Amino acid sequence: MSAHGATVPVELRTLVPEQWDAWYATLEEAFGGVAEAPEERALWRALTETGRSLAAWDGDEVVGTAGAFSFRLTVPGGSPVPAAGVTMVGVLPTHRRRGVLRSLMRRQLDDIRARGTEPLAVLTASEPTIYGRFGYGCAVERMSLSIDTTRVSLAAPEGTDAVRLRLVPPEKAADRCEELYAERVPLRPGMVARGPGWERLPLLDPESRRDGGSPLRCVVAEEDGRFCGYALYSVKPEWEAAGPSGTVRVRDVEARSPRAYAALWRFLAGIDLTSSVVAHSRPVDDPVLHLVSDVRRCHVSVRDLLHVRPVDVGAALSARAYAAPVDVVFEVEDAFCPWNTGRWRLTGDTGGAVCAPTRDAADLALSVRELGSAYLGGVSLAALAGAGRVRELRAGALERAATAFLSPVAPWLPHGF
Repeated sequence: MSAHGATVPVELRTLVPEQWDAWYATLEEAFGGVAEAPEERALWRALTETGRSLAAWDGDEVVGTAGAFSFRLTVPGGSPVPAAGVTMVGVLPTHRRRGVLRSLMRRQLDDIRARGTEPLAVLTASEPTIYGRFGYGCAVERMSLSIDTTRVSLAAPEGTDAVRLRLVPPEKAADRCEELYAERVPLRPGMVARGPGWERLPLLDPESRRDGGSPLRCVVAEEDGRFCGYALYSVKPEWEAAGPSGTVRVRDVEARSPRAYAALWRFLAGIDLTSSVVAHSRPVDDPVLHLVSDVRRCHVSVRDLLHVRPVDVGAALSARAYAAPVDVVFEVEDAFCPWNTGRWRLTGDTGGAVCAPTRDAADLALSVRELGSAYLGGVSLAALAGAGRVRELRAGALERAATAFLSPVAPWLPHGF
């Protein structure tokens, strides 16, 4: 296919390392043509799994890209489930609406299925309207908030004053921060275990991304001399006629105790010469919402984050636990991956589950996209039914299934990929 609409073959090939620069340049062009900082580009080059990356070639030109990372994703019940982290998807503007993206998605899902080890594919979408037609459903939302610290105070549990805070260069605290992050991964669906090399991502801080802010800062919390939490942040100084109005930009906050968590947020809200604390990616049930004195002055908003697609419905539903006993037959429609289409009987509880094909009458009818949305326990099957996206075929089945699928904590992904 050419820029002028004439049909020419577009060949999909697995990426080889020597082609990475041309491949990544195509991706940068697809996202507006702004070159990334050298340190950012070097990190993604090191993390790219070339054997899982695809290039669409029009003659000797790379016109489309798609890749996948080999992740282990926490699911309800705390188990880590292998998942393909779909990434670096782009098509040159000269080749849009010519089926290149569809071809890449088709080949990628076929490859994931052929591996036989990953029942799920997940992605963060530049535009959420793109991936629904390929069976991806939004399963995780992120919360953004901007706290007006001139009018909002933060309460704190008893003992918070005993927490010691120290400023530490981020690179010197990195190992302890990674250990704490690893402890948190099994506790919340949607979290991804960081393999070798990924520990560099939280510290990535190119000057081109600072927008007038300071270099990355790290404050650590200690209780009885033991490391128990950290916050990564930067400060953007600003001044108005009435005085300083700087902004604290929060990248990450993790802690082992409510006292340490409150101490870190109280520190961030009290930094001199600032009047607001901004965080753009927090779980929607973040405890900070219950520490602030006035949530209305925190300017909370929510948007989509992680989109989930069952590649193997039976294996995916069998891999997680359920909050209540469930015995339900799903009538699943999956036009893009027809091997999932049909009836599936799910039986399970808090100890695990089994899901297998069945000829029994269906209790609920839905597409694979809705299964993806509900999979991590943050989107209710009942809410989807209210939108007409799930149909109840047996009275009472919806309520029981919706209760079983929910997670006690909201799913969340602290960083993109």
